[in-house]
Amino acid sequence: MQFVIIGLAAIFGFLFGFDLGVIAGVLPLITAEFALGSVREGMVAAALPFGAILGVLTVTIAGDRYGRRTVLFASSLAFLLGTLAAALAPDVPVFLMARLVIGIAIGASAMVAPMYLAEIAPARTRGAIVLAYQLMIVTGIFLAFVIDWGLSSFESWRLMIGVGIVPALMCFFGILIVPESPRWLLMNGQEAKARAVFRVVQPKIDAAEVELIVQEAEASLHTGPARGKWRDLLKPSVSGLAIFAAAAFFLQQFSGINAILSFGPSILKSAGITGEANQLLVTIGVGFLNMAGSVVAISLVDRIGRRPLFIAGFLGTGISMSFVAFSFLMPGFSSPLLVLVALFVFVMFFAVSLGTLPWVYMSELFPLPVRSLGMAIASLSNWSGDFIVMFLFPNLAASFGEAGAILFFAFWCVFGIWFAWKYAPETRGIELEEVDDRIAGNPLQDIR
Repeated sequence: MQFVIIGLAAIFGFLFGFDLGVIAGVLPLITAEFALGSVREGMVAAALPFGAILGVLTVTIAGDRYGRRTVLFASSLAFLLGTLAAALAPDVPVFLMARLVIGIAIGASAMVAPMYLAEIAPARTRGAIVLAYQLMIVTGIFLAFVIDWGLSSFESWRLMIGVGIVPALMCFFGILIVPESPRWLLMNGQEAKARAVFRVVQPKIDAAEVELIVQEAEASLHTGPARGKWRDLLKPSVSGLAIFAAAAFFLQQFSGINAILSFGPSILKSAGITGEANQLLVTIGVGFLNMAGSVVAISLVDRIGRRPLFIAGFLGTGISMSFVAFSFLMPGFSSPLLVLVALFVFVMFFAVSLGTLPWVYMSELFPLPVRSLGMAIASLSNWSGDFIVMFLFPNLAASFGEAGAILFFAFWCVFGIWFAWKYAPETRGIELEEVDDRIAGNPLQDIR
């Protein structure tokens, strides 16, 4: 059953990635068909992350009140209806509303699915299991790029989007057969069901381990209300975690990754790579490296830990993005090939580190009573940053050129080196309840 749950959560991740990546091929076609200016183009690109913000706000209460499984079921329905509406949209307003609905589904599922996986996974493999979700996000992005390229000769953005109906149906029917999170069951006083679910999702676990997890979870709940309140995030033992998780996602988005993924053909054109098919083909290469880097992250996150990877990720992205910015500012000292190599290096370091670790941290750091609220803060930072980047990039590029926009992203990558060195904690191999104990009083320093 554990593999079924991981597989289902992975399909949710695939939908996330597919709907994020497919816009790279769709956007030029919609822009041409409906004669979009830079502002409306930014609105089309930003509709999905704006919807995700609404999804996070909606699920903040529902995730604890109605359960992780219920939220994922509602998300699967929103994915299905939103994808159908987007593929059949007769005009831009309908398309925007459909992408908004898809964004709501992404925002809700992207917050709950990693939480769900972290709450069922053994501590020794929790990082890798949570990253299976992230791997499918980048796999979805990669396959979206492939589909965009394969269907580019038809020049049909409706076909590109319509492919997403298949995984949406898989999520809709798959969620019906998986159990609720055992830790959510404990939080809601259903101890017998929680014990039974632990034995199903972790078949190698023994009775003593189940008993220890149950006791630690109940002790965590007995120190405060079963469901936290927003003011609980201001407590000294939690506020630092919320700030760290939100900042990690902010820096992830302001590294510029989604501008590269969504506006890749435009950036490549400015770099000197001509031909729409060639630009989409290079974008496929970007998607492949993003996927390959996530595979590497899965193999490393539980071996060398979260903190070293986070620091290394900012070092790599800071250096490579700075080179890209320099190349755009001083084109006489560079070439399209060197820009392409630097972008590939950036994507690889991002995938191994910045693209994966904020999701792992978000699912691990917060105590059970405030886990949903803490993850909501982190998710809001993620999607707010994504919305700002997606809306502003075409306008920044129109006003200052790609050079100015990329220099802006390079600054944040370099700033992230200091941030990761100063604040990144280590949670490798620690049970979620033990993390709660070790961060009490000094939330970041005690778990390095």
